[in-house]
Amino acid sequence: MPDGENMIFTNARLISPDGIRDGLDLIVEAGKITAVRERTATRGKDVVDLGGKYLAPGFVDLHVHGALGRDTMEASAEALRAICHFHASGGATSLLLTTATAPIDNVVGTLNAIRTYRSSIEQIAGVHVEGPFISKAKCGAQRAEFIEDPSPATVGRLLKHADVIKRVTIAPELPGAPEAIGIFHEHGISVSGGHSDAWDEDARTAFKRGMRSVTHTFNCMSSARSRGVYRVGGLLEFALSEPQISCELISDGHHVSATLMKMLYHAKGQAGICLVTDATGGAGLPDGSRFSLFGNDCIVERGVCLLADRSALAGSASRMIDLVRTLVNEVEVPLHEAIAMATRNPARAIGLKTKGRLAVGGDADFAILSPELEVSQTFVGGEEIFSSDRQ
Repeated sequence: MPDGENMIFTNARLISPDGIRDGLDLIVEAGKITAVRERTATRGKDVVDLGGKYLAPGFVDLHVHGALGRDTMEASAEALRAICHFHASGGATSLLLTTATAPIDNVVGTLNAIRTYRSSIEQIAGVHVEGPFISKAKCGAQRAEFIEDPSPATVGRLLKHADVIKRVTIAPELPGAPEAIGIFHEHGISVSGGHSDAWDEDARTAFKRGMRSVTHTFNCMSSARSRGVYRVGGLLEFALSEPQISCELISDGHHVSATLMKMLYHAKGQAGICLVTDATGGAGLPDGSRFSLFGNDCIVERGVCLLADRSALAGSASRMIDLVRTLVNEVEVPLHEAIAMATRNPARAIGLKTKGRLAVGGDADFAILSPELEVSQTFVGGEEIFSSDRQ
């Protein structure tokens, strides 16, 4: 394998948001894409012949808690590397490591640790703070005893880590939420509504303050219900109806049915959906395995993660490529559109301008996919970080 400083990827099917392109070479120098050109007969030690496989941009996962029994909240270099390495096997080259609802001291400690380690773990794009600003009525597998309203003091503590935080999930109906959403937005942090029992007007207020995303659409989210004699939308209907809202989707075949995924696809289109794994510590573990989600006992069962008492889902056991494959095979979304939902859209959502695209000037982050949509190799900055041949 070439050293990544100067490479020519040839004999590949390049996937862009507009379609799949054949007959092109992709040139990498010093970790950047420097050219996409008509294929030539070039040979040499710096040429990577992909044998007709797909060449996709590296996947960008905005919402990942863990894998292999490890969790972001452990805040150790060993745990973070294990999580990132596992998700590289699913083609993920940029991750927002995601916190759980916990005492604010624990959340801040995790932010400090990730700030320390991210320079040595290239896949870490930042942090998604999920909780503690969520609804007790829609907490799912999060620990209700640590939920709190977004006070100026707590928001201020988080803002000291604005260089690390890329996304915050917040329930728009909480006291103080509109003000907090506005402050996070002003500091360049993507605000996502989620774990929420909001009414339509709560969501609309949050949108006016800067909310532009919703977290794991359909899951732990209010939907249409009666208020007196009137039928009123919830966060779900607001997200479906507002073109500027981007919808996270866990397309693992467990969290959301094929019919609901198809409804979301037709409502939002290719550009309005960001695939996320929401993977927890059970990802990569066999069925029957036990793991912890910040103190909650969980189990892997039939390919999904559950609270041990089976009362709620506890994140997914999936990788990004698994989500793409489910969308293509079960929802009949064209491959290039599913790939856009895993690359360009999430990169745009959090302002990663050099990620999620096969374009000159972009980072040389790639996922090499077989015709069966299995990951063969993953590259970050032109350097191979995963190969199925060496697993």
